[in-house]
Amino acid sequence: MEKNTSYKNELKPFFSNLFDLNWKFGLFLILIICIPRFILVLNANATANYGYIGLIMILSALAPFIFLNKLGRRKIGLTKPKKYKWLLLAFISGLFASIVLYTMGYFLYGNSYENWYQYIAKSYNIPAGINHCDKTILFIIMAITGMIFSPIGEELFFRGIVHESFSKSFGDRKASIIDASAFAITHISHFGLVFLNNKWHFYIVPTVIWVLSMFIVSILFFHFRKRSGSILGAVICHAAFNLGMIFCIFYLL
Repeated sequence: MEKNTSYKNELKPFFSNLFDLNWKFGLFLILIICIPRFILVLNANATANYGYIGLIMILSALAPFIFLNKLGRRKIGLTKPKKYKWLLLAFISGLFASIVLYTMGYFLYGNSYENWYQYIAKSYNIPAGINHCDKTILFIIMAITGMIFSPIGEELFFRGIVHESFSKSFGDRKASIIDASAFAITHISHFGLVFLNNKWHFYIVPTVIWVLSMFIVSILFFHFRKRSGSILGAVICHAAFNLGMIFCIFYLL
């Protein structure tokens, strides 16, 4: 019986000889990107050296261009949006989700480090007593960075090439659950395993809430990729979420 090569159409010729675009390839991508990222983020939280995080985001963004041909890149949504109204809705929804998550964290845990935003704020190194003008400048820098690197890197990776790989084997709905799960678990390195006073701590209940929240926003990102007909829908929703989170960290905590 002749081997089915239809999965290989989206991969570049070199990689089509090594892989099929299916769940095994998706798992391979998660392992080679998410495990190093998890370790690097934990190390960054302990050392305050975040230089390598940008590198892993760049590699995530490059994955579709490394492995996929033009057809493959179109299939993951690297196309013009079909419905532009969904881009605006994506932005509004991302902002709203970030504020809901802030409200939940503040209501449950106040300004303690069991509040996910409070712990993440540690990595921003906002100087105590910073004046309003300097704080605004720092906010703008952090907002621009946060709206570019992780939304592009993570969406091209999770909602892009990883999702398409699993979708080939299991369909869109199951694939969205898998890529959302990988995204959420990866974010335990951002909050969950926390480094405080030179010791590692694990906050079980706050971590469960955080992981479930990351799972839900991941599904939200995919929803806007699908509705807009473009990965740009997911990127904009993610960028708006990051903007809202950074605003809450700078001005509401």
